[in-house]
Amino acid sequence: MKDRIRTIIEEKMSIPVVEGEDKRCTPKEAVEKHIEKHMTLNFSAGVGAIVYQLVRSFWDKAPEFTVITPSLNLHLVAIVRQRIAKKILTSFAGINYPSPRPCPVVQNAYASGVIDIESWTMRTIPQRLLAGAMGMDFVPTRSLIGSTMAEENRESFQVVENPFGRDGRIGLLRALQPDITLVHGAVADRSGNTILTYPLAGDAYGAWAAKKGVIVSVDKIVSTAYIRQHAHMVRIPAYSVLAVCETPFGAHPVGVMQHGLPDFDAYFPDYDFMIEVNNATKDEGDFDRWVQEWILGVRDHDDYLSRLGSERILYLKGKAAPDAWLPETMTEAADVDFSRPPNALERMVVAAGHIIVERCRTRGFKNILAGIGLSNLSAWLAAYALKGGPHEVDLMAEIGMYGYLPRTSDPAVFSLHNMHACKMLSNIETVLGFNVGGSTNRCLGVLGAGMIDPYGNANSTKISDKVYLVGSGGSNDIATTNQETLVVMNAGKHRLVEKLPYITYPGGNVRTVVTDVGMFEKLDGGDRLTLTGYLPETTSDTEAQCVEKAKAEVGWQLDIAPSLRRLPITDAQDLTMLRLFDPRGYYIGR
Repeated sequence: MKDRIRTIIEEKMSIPVVEGEDKRCTPKEAVEKHIEKHMTLNFSAGVGAIVYQLVRSFWDKAPEFTVITPSLNLHLVAIVRQRIAKKILTSFAGINYPSPRPCPVVQNAYASGVIDIESWTMRTIPQRLLAGAMGMDFVPTRSLIGSTMAEENRESFQVVENPFGRDGRIGLLRALQPDITLVHGAVADRSGNTILTYPLAGDAYGAWAAKKGVIVSVDKIVSTAYIRQHAHMVRIPAYSVLAVCETPFGAHPVGVMQHGLPDFDAYFPDYDFMIEVNNATKDEGDFDRWVQEWILGVRDHDDYLSRLGSERILYLKGKAAPDAWLPETMTEAADVDFSRPPNALERMVVAAGHIIVERCRTRGFKNILAGIGLSNLSAWLAAYALKGGPHEVDLMAEIGMYGYLPRTSDPAVFSLHNMHACKMLSNIETVLGFNVGGSTNRCLGVLGAGMIDPYGNANSTKISDKVYLVGSGGSNDIATTNQETLVVMNAGKHRLVEKLPYITYPGGNVRTVVTDVGMFEKLDGGDRLTLTGYLPETTSDTEAQCVEKAKAEVGWQLDIAPSLRRLPITDAQDLTMLRLFDPRGYYIGR
């Protein structure tokens, strides 16, 4: 009897090393078999090789896709050409590296009506996809309320009275279901069980929501036994996958983390490549030549890798090591002049850092979520100033990073260097939904803005129906739901304006604005910004001189506090840290 039982167990219950339908194919086979004109496609963050193939396959066919993507930048900009996409749902459409700014190719396509950009936020896009995945018609949100996005997107967003009474009103987001989602994962088995490495950004919600299924590209195809060993990291099940394409380095120029996966080579984002493509987007002809060189003129993914070259690939793999930031810092520091006087941007960033420290101490904030650029550098200085004391704060980034200590040499907020220093890696919904906007949040948002009005309302989306800037990203989600917001931005009458053409995030939670001429605050619970501090250029600058300079840089009737504070001149230690964070001067200049 025992032998019979043993035989049955061995024959029937053994777990195979490899199992499931074999869905392996090339990117070309996957795209041309499953994608048709006029489909709605969702691009998950980091998808590369499959999008390149999509452009190659449909370049001269005017497919007019509707595309959902958290950020339209880098190589993705190619979809605005040749009527590949006719409509794009996104939170950001512009250049994201080395600093965020409008993308001329996108702006021209928008102004001419070639594409329609539907503006959402970093959190509301995955929320809509999650609702679609769960079979719900809508999902509640606290984002968007009070912004122009709420008005523009009335067909997919409604504000209603909260049926349970709390907070008065609540927003409802219509569910979103693409036809097909394109995903780049770390590894998958041949059937499509796919592991995504952290941070997860928009997670797998778009894959779950796809009506027809998912096309997956991965750096490596592994056995089903490997998948079972790391089942806690599998985010996409095989039954929803249409095709699996092994594409080593397939997220390039974006990087992929290694966290928790043995025998997997992580790789760092290719900043040189990013700068090359971003520079090309400044001119229509230059960008078309870039598309020809890196997309249309490339036979397949193997050809793409050969053009990158093995030396470049090895360098990016090495740069992904946890301690790679230190030798990089020492190399970069050799070219930095630490003795030169601070410029206006550096004075502003350091002053903002001091104000952030004060706000955290007086208000008891426990964490900070900062935007890209100067606001982010201010928050970094503040976090280190508070480190080790009774008012320590945890830094966060919306793609799923929590509790990181920023490393020097790379000012990018989503740098892989910083991810190695995180206490928690999760997704957008966890960071923006709970850490920033949850019922127990103690979050200070530190944001930038293209324009701001005297009530703290900010614009980074549009100047007119013909002039597109970059969009919200996560700024609306942060400013709408956190405890308080501090804005760091350059002054100027074209930036500090009486009336905004578009409200990206409302100013209800904005209490402080720090600029290169001074500080503005809402006093005694008021809703209008007042000049409360001035930022001198030198120790000899008088209060009267600084106030006159501030008046010349503000586009509204300026309210001035009866007693003004002199903001601190940069000290040597702050300046050294700041220049180590941004050694190439991408944000602070050189």
